[in-house]
Order: sequence, then structure tokens, then C-alpha cells
Amino acid sequence: MTQPQLNEFIPPPECPVFEPSWEEFADPFAYINKIRPIAEKTGICKVRPPPEWQPPFACDVDRLKFTPRIQRLNELEAQTRVKLNFLDQIAKFWELQGCTLKIPHVERKILDLYQLNKLVNEEGGFDAVCRERRWTKISVKMGFAPGKAIGSHLRAHYERILYPYNLFQTGANLPVLYYYKLTGFPFFFLQKATLTNDTKDKEYTPHDLPQRQSVQPQETCSIARRAKRMRSERGSVKTEPREVCENRPNLRRRMGTCVAKPEPGKNKVDQYMCLVCGSGSAEDRLLLCDGCDDSYHIFCLIPPLHDVPKGDWRCPKCLAQECGKPPVAFGFEQASRNYTLQAFGDMADSFKSDYFNMPVHMVPTELVEKEFWRLVSTIEEDVTVEYGADIASKEFGSGFPVRNGHFEVSPEDEHYLSSGWNLNNMPVLDASVLTHVTADICGMKLPWLYVGMCFSSFCWHIEDHWSYSINYLHWGEPKTWYGAPGYAAEHLESVMKKLAPELFESQPDLLHQLVTIMNPNTLMNNGVPIYRTNQCAGEFVITFPRAYHSGFNQGFNFAEAVNFCTMDWMPIGRNCVEHYRQLSRYCVFSHDEMICNMACKADMMDVDLASSVHKDMTIMIKEEEELRLKIIKMGVEQSQQVDFEVLPDEERQCYKCRTTCYLSGITCACSPSKMVCLYHTQDLCSCPRSNLTLHYKFTLDKLYPMMVSVKLRAESYKEWVSTVQEILENKGDKKKGLEELHSLVEQAETKAFPQTSHLDQLRTVTTEADKVAVMAQQLLNGKRQTRYRSGGGKSQNQNELTVEELRSFVRQLDSLPCTIRQAPLLKDLLTRVDDFKQRSERLLSDESPSPLELQDLLDVSLGLDVELPQLPLLRERLEQARWLEAVQQASSWPDSLCLDTMRRLIDQGVGLAPHSSVERAMARLQELLTVSEQWEEKVLSLIEARPYHSLETLDVALQEVENIPAYLPNCLQLKDVVTKAKKWLHEADALQLGGRIPVLDSLSELVLRAEGIPVRLDPLSRLEALVGDIQAWKESAAKTFLLKNSPFSLLEVLCPRCDVGAGHQKSRSKKAKEAPQISKKGSTKLESLCDVERALSESKDSASAMTTLAEVRQREMEILLALRASNESKLVPAENCCTLSVCVCQKAPSGAMVQCELCREVFHHGCVETTADLEYGQAWLCPLCQRSRKPPLDKVLPLLASLQRIRVRLPEGDALRFLIERTVRWQHRVQQSVDCSFLLQGRVGPRISSHLTQEINGSSFYTEHQSVPLQGLGPELDELMVEGFLLQVTLPETEQLYRYLLYKLAPLPSHSPPLGNDTEQDQQSPRGSPHHNKVMTITHNSEEDYSLCAAPWCREPEGDEVNWVQCDGSCNQWFHQICVGLSAERAEKEDYICISCTQPDYKRGE
Repeated sequence: MTQPQLNEFIPPPECPVFEPSWEEFADPFAYINKIRPIAEKTGICKVRPPPEWQPPFACDVDRLKFTPRIQRLNELEAQTRVKLNFLDQIAKFWELQGCTLKIPHVERKILDLYQLNKLVNEEGGFDAVCRERRWTKISVKMGFAPGKAIGSHLRAHYERILYPYNLFQTGANLPVLYYYKLTGFPFFFLQKATLTNDTKDKEYTPHDLPQRQSVQPQETCSIARRAKRMRSERGSVKTEPREVCENRPNLRRRMGTCVAKPEPGKNKVDQYMCLVCGSGSAEDRLLLCDGCDDSYHIFCLIPPLHDVPKGDWRCPKCLAQECGKPPVAFGFEQASRNYTLQAFGDMADSFKSDYFNMPVHMVPTELVEKEFWRLVSTIEEDVTVEYGADIASKEFGSGFPVRNGHFEVSPEDEHYLSSGWNLNNMPVLDASVLTHVTADICGMKLPWLYVGMCFSSFCWHIEDHWSYSINYLHWGEPKTWYGAPGYAAEHLESVMKKLAPELFESQPDLLHQLVTIMNPNTLMNNGVPIYRTNQCAGEFVITFPRAYHSGFNQGFNFAEAVNFCTMDWMPIGRNCVEHYRQLSRYCVFSHDEMICNMACKADMMDVDLASSVHKDMTIMIKEEEELRLKIIKMGVEQSQQVDFEVLPDEERQCYKCRTTCYLSGITCACSPSKMVCLYHTQDLCSCPRSNLTLHYKFTLDKLYPMMVSVKLRAESYKEWVSTVQEILENKGDKKKGLEELHSLVEQAETKAFPQTSHLDQLRTVTTEADKVAVMAQQLLNGKRQTRYRSGGGKSQNQNELTVEELRSFVRQLDSLPCTIRQAPLLKDLLTRVDDFKQRSERLLSDESPSPLELQDLLDVSLGLDVELPQLPLLRERLEQARWLEAVQQASSWPDSLCLDTMRRLIDQGVGLAPHSSVERAMARLQELLTVSEQWEEKVLSLIEARPYHSLETLDVALQEVENIPAYLPNCLQLKDVVTKAKKWLHEADALQLGGRIPVLDSLSELVLRAEGIPVRLDPLSRLEALVGDIQAWKESAAKTFLLKNSPFSLLEVLCPRCDVGAGHQKSRSKKAKEAPQISKKGSTKLESLCDVERALSESKDSASAMTTLAEVRQREMEILLALRASNESKLVPAENCCTLSVCVCQKAPSGAMVQCELCREVFHHGCVETTADLEYGQAWLCPLCQRSRKPPLDKVLPLLASLQRIRVRLPEGDALRFLIERTVRWQHRVQQSVDCSFLLQGRVGPRISSHLTQEINGSSFYTEHQSVPLQGLGPELDELMVEGFLLQVTLPETEQLYRYLLYKLAPLPSHSPPLGNDTEQDQQSPRGSPHHNKVMTITHNSEEDYSLCAAPWCREPEGDEVNWVQCDGSCNQWFHQICVGLSAERAEKEDYICISCTQPDYKRGE
């Protein structure tokens, strides 16, 4: 059944971990005694031996076979077991009615029937919950969200499943009848009709705990299983309530379907008599019980049944008999098979790896811990494990080496045989009192072995006789421990009894059975201190006396444990025996026998141990003497000396309390096998007391000398006697102090001195002096525990002394035989009482006394334990003064005077005694509260008004509330709103103050802040419109510049490139080495677009932004020029060049290639998109260099103009402005180059073929498209052309410059037949030809070319055939087609106008 989600397990704090040195490790008990003050505060501790201490594993693995215990995890936890027991009872109840219990779902969770039943009972029962409509409250307590009508569902489920059971539990017919009247449904009819209606319910399978523990396990048993307790209805087989089961042998048919055979001696009428009405009529309506064969009319039942049930039916008497059986005590089952160590390990490792679905060594301990506590707390999942616990080492051999054992110890390991940390040696060391226990007690004196698997656990328990225990983990996975200190043992027991009282009702000694655990978090939440540790292989864990501990194993491991007792344990051990007597729990050994064995060796006993033994013997002999005196008075006359130590333990156990008798016991002739201790003489038998016989080990006369011998070993008795005589004889001025008398009495009692007259006299004198000293001390201390807490002072007591009685008491002190230290102080007490009386009269006469003075006076009364009639009035005036002071302090700090404070002060003032000052303060406070409440409501309505109020309205209201001397949250919120609004308006006004252009980020941040200010802000709409205009501008700019599906942002396109080379081939190491060192003028902070964008946003004005972009432009040019040179140089063939990687595919060049004019990288023709009809003279850019549409300048300038009209600065706008300025500057540079005939001064190199045809490493490639070779360019021309390509604007100068350089350095080859013998006229200039045709072709048969091209950058083409074109403008001049970048086809189809005609200002070179 799914419970409400539990909190995740929180590990308790770690216990102390000690790492002794070799010197400390040499003596175990000395070291344990050293760490005891620290470790006993946590109950458990861990000890890590020195790393070199590694004893060999000596257990006989081949002989070790054991039968483990079966542990079902969710049956171990106390609260979970309570729920399982409850569900089993409910299931059994319905099963007897022929129904199967099916637990319903609520909110997709299985309903917790136990919690529902418990909450309904706590609220007064079903009737009270229905009457007072508390079902919603119960649903909330069960963890369901309110407001979903869950309460009605819970009521229906309770009424259907639990209410019939609770009615039956009452045992009376009246509640059943009341149920019928309340619901209108008969009791048993309701069961049959509604219990199993819901097909979504989960069928519950009972645990059958009594049956499992009474039947021997099968031979084949699942070793460790994990199963769902709740099974879906689809996968289960159930019997419907109304289904007739033909095959059931105990089915009795009713309604006349089956006639039973009459029994001899009974007639048929007598056989079918209704036990309610006594009538045998209406036989067809008689209902026969399947349990006892009693008959009932269905209409005589209360409530009556409408129909005869089909299937088994039990009468109320049989129901009570079946459901009233007492619960069976819970315990572990034994597994069905024996294991060897290897077989158990294989099973354990397989279980853990399958459960966690990972190798066992990889499962974290934290995961195992959380999963363990989840499993023990769930009812839905059953996980069963096995634990090889309490395996006797005597039978199979200890894990430690022992002398004369089967394990052969090597010489270097022989010291482990005698080591005190060898668990076979520790219980019998000289310092261990268990040495004096003669029997070999398995588990205490002889170690026990423990073979664990994952989740196998040891439940909460304390060691036998509350002794120490020590556990050593030989090998395997860790063991997780939890412990509580000894002082918290009773608290832990009470918490477990409180949280699971049902378990302790049936098993009062449940915690002694080692079968119950409880979540440490639950114990800690109830105030029990819990500590934990993970014990790894090779580590010891020590538990201290009465320290509860539990834990579980993380996986397959092998551990060994034993008990030991030191002398500090002895008083604890005796208390444990008394505790066992009250619980009727048997003792493992006789504590008295151990003490007597030690006393017999008093002469050789350690002095400290002798002191402990002496104290223990004192208690033992005193009890024995009192008990023997008691039975003598009861009439027991016969006695007999018996050597109890030779008797078997079962023959000397007390029949009543199971205590092991040693000093004495009582038997009777009527039952000689029975023996009781002297505490339970009356429980032996009913025979006369004279028939009883006292069996004793020692007479009292022998016990006292044994005690004295121990005493003499520890101290000198004569010295004590001499001191007592001296004190009793010294009187008068030589009286001794009371402290010395107490010291002597305590010494006699703790050292068990004989009862002599000196001791009696000393006790009498001390008792009388104590009475006087106690009274004197009470007078001096003032009995603080009885004081009036709120105002100070003491409560009046009728038995208190008056002042005169105090004076008389002081005089009587001189008659005592000793002195007390309080005598000098009592005289001072009288003086202080008189002073108190005078100060009281003065303060009470004052109109407004100070509360400090009143409190001081009442504090003085705490030390005056005499009658003080002024106290009640002083306390009354103190309350008034304190209240007035509180009001004054609150009024003096208006910032902390809230409405709750005013209401609280008013409520406190109502309860005060009437006084004029109180009434005046109350009136002022009430007036202030009224005004404050009114303004709080008004201000709240102003803030929450929609639409928002203006700032002026709120400011007026703020001025009015500022004068109210109180802390008003809504008014403070109003002040904050007004402040924010004023600040916002100031910033909005200052945004464009002085003609400054605001930055987009500041504008957007201002608009965003306005959303959280509930004030009408007039500039907001204008600012929002401004932001909208910016967004529209950015969209327009993006449409103008960005390509379709462009990977670049608008800012990336507009800004100079700062990532040159980043998008090219990944392998750039060789290029980086070959490229020249880039200038470091650019700032290293502008290496990415983010850096540039941040710099532009942080720039103060456009000038600084332009400076930033100029730095980026400089860096762009330097990197790109270096990249061009690097890409160009790698194409130069070399004999030893490595495999070359080019193109976007990073493969070697081959076949048809195309070269980017900007970055000079070559690309395979099939890897990139190229224009198929790309003509000669047209530049091709790769996809990484072609970043935008490159709109014409006339389309870009309007964007800048529209941005200037918006008057908002943004990074894209700065970048656009820089782009335009850069474009204009570049145009100017080109113009200057033309004006100064730079292009005609021979600065270009020789003509070089631009078609690359090379072979590298056996792979040849060529470029289909001509490009300008870099070898013929000077640095100025190279930089000019590069920057022209980088401009994201289309310019005619770019194309003309490119064509000029291309024609000059890479001419297009021409092929024409040679020209014949022409006339002189034919060889003249073709200038006369344009009148006939604007395009012509001239052939030459000589080396001289008499044609003059008008282009200033004429390339002087050579060849047999030269194509010409005439300008269609005003000049009508002729140009070589190759010099102006025209092909023959374009010259034929299009008009050509030269640059002189298109730009009149252009100066043609000579």
C-alpha cells in the first residue's frame, strides 16, 4: 500500500572514531577507559587499529555450515509492523464474511487504512466526525490537498471497509443498530454489496504471521526475494462475494437448497430454531452459520439482511471468537537450508547486484542506507533477506587464531594469539570482571560469528546484563551501525512504546527479542540522540553499557563479536539484574555469584576494583539481610545450605521472575523442582509458610567478613572510627562543621562499614543538623522554585516564618553539637527583611514608581523566606509599571510600533488592575490603532487600484500618513512606490537631457523597471514606442543586409570581422606558423563579437564607438591579409609538403577548383555553390566571406537617416555608421589613386597567369575561374582591393578596381588569325570606325600596335586579335574590351558608358 511520501532518510551524526598508537593499543581496557568519557556520550564508537595490525583469518571455512534467519524487512520496523498487523486483522474480518479485502486508491495513491482509522478514532469516532464534518480536516492530516472533496471519498471508504469492523469490535448490537439507522444499509448486506465494487482497488495479501511461524519452512525457499505485496486485480484470483463456490466442502446451502440430516435425539424443528426469536418458522429465511451451525432468521439479525448471503457466513459469536484470538509473538523464521560460507556469499552477491543492477562494489553505501530505511518503512514492497547470526565460534572456530586450534599460525603472527584485542582473550583479561564468571557463556565470554548479506539487519537492543560489546569485521562489505547513549535508553524505550504501543501490549519485553527496529530519524525527531558509523573491514566497533544499538550489513561480510565488563560496569550490572527481575527476564549469569567469587580473592584484588566490589557487596548484603529478615517475619523457619553454583541454571531460576538465585532461594516440599527468590516468596505456592525452606549459600556472618576483607583491601576502617569519636566528643568552641559529618557518613555507607553505635550516633547528629541546615539554607536561598515567575517575588506560604520566629530560630542554632555555615548569614537576613519593609512603603506611596526599582525589590524578596505582606501589592504595581514602560518604549520607536504590537499592548492593558495612568495610556493607544487601521486599508486600495493613480495623488496620501507615529507596512510600501516612481521619472527626463542620445540598453531597462511600479507614468508610452521603433528599424536593416537563412546576426554583418579564419578549416596549426606575426595594436579584449558588442554598449558616445570599431577594422585587415598570404602560400608546390587539406570538406585539392578572391582559399567545385555563368572579370567570394546581400549605398543611407530620427544609440546603429564612413573613406582612397595616376605608374607586377594548374602529392587540380594573383600586387593595391571586398555595400568602384587588376595581371587569352597586307588606311587608328560599328576586332601582322586605348589603366593587350568597344556617352572614345572589363557578348548586347562620362569630375590619366 502506497503511503504518503516520506521524507528522505537523513543520516544521523557520526560517532567518534579513534585511532590509537601502538603504545595505546597495547592495553585494550586502559585505552577503552581513556576514551570512555567521550565515547559513552554517543553509546558507540569505532576504533581503527594501527595499519600494521592485521590478524590472519583463522575460521575453518570448510566446516562452517549454518542455517540463517529469514528477515522480511518491512516486518522489522515497529510502526510498519503495526500497520501490517492492522491490515491482517481487517483482511481476516472480511475473509470470515466471504469477502476479499481490497484497498482503494485515493488521488492515485493507495489509501492508508491504518492512518485513516487512527485519525477517525482520535477525532472521536465515525459518528463524531460525520456530525461535526471533520472529514476534510482528516484528509488534510493524511497529506491530501484541501479543496478536492477528498473528505467525502475518505468517508465512503471508511464507512465501507473500517466502520463495520469497528462496530464489530465494540461487541454490542446497539452500535450495529445505530449504524443501520445512520446509513440505511444493513451491516452484512453492506459488506456483500459494496466491499469489492471498485475495480481499481488493490487486493491485499495477508502476512499470515502466526501460520508462518508455526509451520516448518519448506525445503526449497526463495533466498532473497523482492515482491509487491499489492497485486493488481488482473493478476490475482479472488472469490466474488455473491459467487457460489461449488467445490468448497464447508459450504452450507440455504434458502431450502440443502436439507441437513437430522441428528438422533433431535427433531427437525429443534434443529432449526432461531437463536434470537426462538422460533423455527420461516425455514426458508433461516441462516446457518458455517462456523458453529447456529441458526438465525435473516430478519432477526440486527440489522436484518435483505437476502441470504452466498458463500461462507459467520455469526457474530464466531466472528468474535476468530478475531479475538491473541496475537502471536513476533520472531524470526529459520531458513529452510544450510549454507556454506561460499554458497551464502554467492547468494548474497547475486542478490545485491541484481537488486541495484550494478556490481556490488560500485553500490554507494549512502544509496544502500537510504534504500534500507525506505524498504523497512513501506508496506507495498516485501524484501526478504537472510542473516547468519549468532553462530558459535566454539563449534567452527573463531576468526582470530587461538592456541591449540586447527589453524596453523606463522611465527610472525604468533603475537595475535595473546593480543588483548583478540576477541577470544578480551573477556578473560585480568581487568575484565567476566573472568570471575566460571561458565563459558557463548556470545559473552565466547565470541559469536555473524555472516551478513545486503540489508540483513540487527535490531535495536542492548547487550545482556547491559555489558560492553566489541565487534570486529574480519572482511567483506561495511556494516552500518546506529547507537544511542546509555543515558537515553529509557527515553528510547518510551518513544518506541509510544509510537508502537500495540506491539508492546502483546510483547512487553519486545526490545529484548532483537526483532524490532525503528527509523533513527523517527527516534531523533522524538528527542533520542542517535549516532551512526560505517564499520569497514579491519575495524572495531565498541558499544557501551546500556547503549541501544542496531544496524544492517551493506553486503556479504564476516564479523565476530563478544562481550566484556570492566569495573565501572559493576553498578550498572546490578541495576540491570533488578531491571530483569521486573521484566521477568532470565539472567545469563548470576551477578551475586560473580561478586562473591571476586570477594574470595580480595587479597589479590586490585585496589580500585576492590573499592568497586566493596560498593557492590554493600548493596548486595543489605538487600539480602532485609529479605531474610522479611521471610523470617513471614514465618519461614526451615533453612538449608546449598551450593548453588553446582546446580544447573534452570534448577535455580526463580519461578516468578526467572532471576538466577545464588545467595538464597525458597522451595516447598509440594513442588521441590520449583524455586523462587526471596522477593517472590508469596508466589511459590499456597502452602503454610512454615513448610517453606530457605536455601542459602552463605550465612550473613560469613558475608560480612567477606565484605570486610574487601574493605580492608581498599581502605582502613579504624581510621574512620577514630575520626568519628573525636567529632562526637568535641563540643563548645571546638565544634566540627556539618560537612565533615556528612563526609564520614558517606564514607561509612560507600565503604560498607558495619552498623555500629558510632555510625548510629553520627547519623542521628547529622540528620538533626541537616534539618536545621536545610531550613537555614531555604531561608537564605528563598526557595526559588516556588517564586512568582512573571513579576518576581515569592508566593505566600502559610508555613513561612515570621520575623520573630526567624530570630528565635537563630538562637536555637547554638544548641547543635556541630556548626553550620549558614549561621552567620541568618543575622544578615533579619537586617535585609527590615530594609525590604522600608523600601516597600516608600515605593508604594509613589504615584509612578520605576519598574526597575519594583523588580529589584521583588528580587530582594526571593532571598527572604519569611512572611512579606507587601508582595501582592508590589507585584500588581510592577505589572502596571512594566506595561506603561512597554507602551512608552513602543511609542518612542514608531518604526517598530506595528498594528499587532498595539493590539497586544491593548489586550495586556485590559487585564491590569485599574489605575489612572493605565487608563490614559489605553485611550491614546486605542486612538492610534484606529487611525492606523483606517490608513492601512486606504493606502492598500490606492496601491491596488486599476488603472494606476497618478504620482501626485499618491504623494498627497503619503504626506498625510507620514505623520502617523507607527509602523504601517502598506504606508511604507506606498513610500517605496512613490520613491521609485520619482526616481524613474527623473531618469526618464535625464535620459535625453542636454541633447544626449540614449542607449538602447538603458532605454529597455527603464521600460522594464516601469512594469513593477504601480503608478501612472506619462513618459512610459513614449519610451515604449521608441523601443518599438528600434525593433522595427532592426528588422528593416536585417531585411536589407542579411541573406536568407543567414547564420550571421545583423551586428556580425555590419561590424568588421573579428573572427577571421575561425570559420575556415579546423586545422590551422601550419597556417598559423607560416602566417606573419599579426600586429598587437588591436586590443586583446575585442577578440569576439560579444566583446565588441559589450564595448559598443559601454561606450559613452558615438566617437568612442567609432574608435572601438576602428580598432576592430585594423585587426580585421591585419588578420585577413595574413590569412590571404597563408592560403596562397600553401598552394605553392613543394617536394616535401605534407598532405594538403582545403575546402570545407578538409580534403586535398583535386580536379576543378574555385578560389575565393578575399580569403584566397580554394574550394572543390562540387562542395560550394558557384555561379555557373560567372564571367571573366567577376569576383567570386566563398560562403564565409559572402556575409550579406551587400545592398547599394543608396539603400543603406536611408537606414542611417531613419536611425538618426529615432535618436537612440544601439550597437547595430554604430556599426552601420562606421560601415558608411568606411565606405566613403574607401571610395575617397580609390579616387585619390586614380587622381594621382597611382594605377598607371607601374605598381603592378608582370602579368601572371591566374589559372592554377598544379600537382601536389600526385593529385592535380586546376581553377576554372580566373582570379587576381597576389604575386603581382603591391601591398597598397592588395590592401585596397581587400577592403573593397570587405565592405558590405555594393559599389561600382569595387568592380572596376577588380577588373583593372585582373586584366592587368591575368589577361584573358585571345586567338585570331593574323591580319593580311592592309592598306595604310586600314592600319590607322580605329577611331574612325565607330561611325560604322561601336564594336570591332582588329588583327595585326606586326609587333607594333598603333591603336590607342582611352582607358587610363590600359593593359596593352597582345595577340593576333584585339576586341574594342566605343563609349555610348558623350566622349565617343574607344577602349579595349579587356581594359574596361567587358566580354564580347556583353559589348554586343549592352551599352557601355565610360567612367569619364558617368563621373564628370574624374580626371583621365595622360
